[in-house]
Amino acid sequence: MFKIYWKHFKVIIKHKWYVFKECFKHGLYWQGIIHDLSKFSITEFSESAKYFQGNKSPITASKEKNGYSYAWLNHKAKNKHHWDYWVDFVEGLPVAVNMPDKYIKEMACDMIGASKAYKNGQPLEYFYKNSYRWIMKKEDKLKLETYLKEWSKK
Repeated sequence: MFKIYWKHFKVIIKHKWYVFKECFKHGLYWQGIIHDLSKFSITEFSESAKYFQGNKSPITASKEKNGYSYAWLNHKAKNKHHWDYWVDFVEGLPVAVNMPDKYIKEMACDMIGASKAYKNGQPLEYFYKNSYRWIMKKEDKLKLETYLKEWSKK
């Protein structure tokens, strides 16, 4: 049991390291330091360790098995670099709120860091494959795509 917790801890640290480096390259110093600290909370860490696989997000595995993830509900509520944080509901319908640019940049850094930590492809490919279902302002999505394109060239 301890072994899986240790492996999960190492993947979090690896992800945080890659995101930290990307954030620093783009002037997001404080965000690079505090990025994803909620992953160490009991809510996120315990569920994520339970569904740990090493090559993809344990949140995906939890959602596949249970249809939801408490870790994800906690994570998106505490981390402003996720588009989900910026969605409100008015009369039961989702409404996208403009994301501040620093969080769009951190989202790009997060996608780059995740692709390196999980060794699962390119962030731009991930964006193209998934962003059609993200509830974001059109201009925010375009900024994110632009950052990913620019940064993937480097």
